[in-house]
Amino acid sequence: MTKFLPDPAHAMAHTACPMDSLLKLMMGPWTTYILWLLSNDPSLRFGELKAKMPGISSKVLTERLRMLEGAGLIDRDYKPTIPPSVSYSLTPRGTELKDVLDGLNCLALRWHQEDMAAEEA
Repeated sequence: MTKFLPDPAHAMAHTACPMDSLLKLMMGPWTTYILWLLSNDPSLRFGELKAKMPGISSKVLTERLRMLEGAGLIDRDYKPTIPPSVSYSLTPRGTELKDVLDGLNCLALRWHQEDMAAEEA
């Protein structure tokens, strides 16, 4: 069964709330993590991304990368070398998310530390 992946351009054009469309774009499995990894590394190849994301399948990673490219958040750079080289990086629009992603990371780390301290108490 093929999962429905919303067309980002369609979602942005047909919603009354821009925040809702942005959240729908980012809430897919692994999407935010892919963006965060690319915000901390200027360019990553498919295998490098997959290695940094234990548990993600090649199929899901491919779907997420295509969706993010279609939304204009990442660039796919293909070089016709032998073997071919494909790398991914954030577009200027994707780079605008860096501060938000860094803020979420800080919050996640703080909450994790608080939860660990509560378990030890």
